[in-house]
Amino acid sequence: MTLGIGAAIVIGYLLGSIPFGVILTRLAGFGDVRKIGSGSIGATNVLRTGNKALAALTLLFDVGKGAVAAVIGASWGEHAMLAAAAAVIIGHMFPVWIGFRGGKGVATALGVLAIVAWPVALVAALIWLATAILFRYSSLAALVGAVSAAAYSGFVVDGERAVLIAAIAIAVIAKHHENIRRLLAGTESRISFTKS
Repeated sequence: MTLGIGAAIVIGYLLGSIPFGVILTRLAGFGDVRKIGSGSIGATNVLRTGNKALAALTLLFDVGKGAVAAVIGASWGEHAMLAAAAAVIIGHMFPVWIGFRGGKGVATALGVLAIVAWPVALVAALIWLATAILFRYSSLAALVGAVSAAAYSGFVVDGERAVLIAAIAIAVIAKHHENIRRLLAGTESRISFTKS
């Protein structure tokens, strides 16, 4: 079991560390996504290139690596799955390949939740979408979604999974500290749904 958990952590972290936003924008000829917008490597910042398809692909891959890590971990048991789930989030937020300066973990967390607690993933995704459409702040949607996921998990999953989800929510909120300051100051950038 210990070997399985160790392997799950390593695999999860390395999967999480793959910076798909950086890779895809470079391959598409948009340069380094970290030099535009918020400087983040996630789908929301990729959207600021004006390429919706590229942003959607980044979102898909970031969600996918969270789900894949949890599935691989699950092959060694419950504790390995939870360990891999935590590791893939850490990998995305602090990727070894780009100087440990990664994304905010929202999409990858959604992928993890899809495997660890799919009802929580569904609720969080719907709340994120509703908040993003209503207020057009991706960061606010992420914060509301994270809090909602942590709160809802307490009613629908067991203790260990609920603790993991709460920890993920705290990490996501912590990574949004700059966004929170901008939201409070009224200077946060809004999502554009019309840019082509």
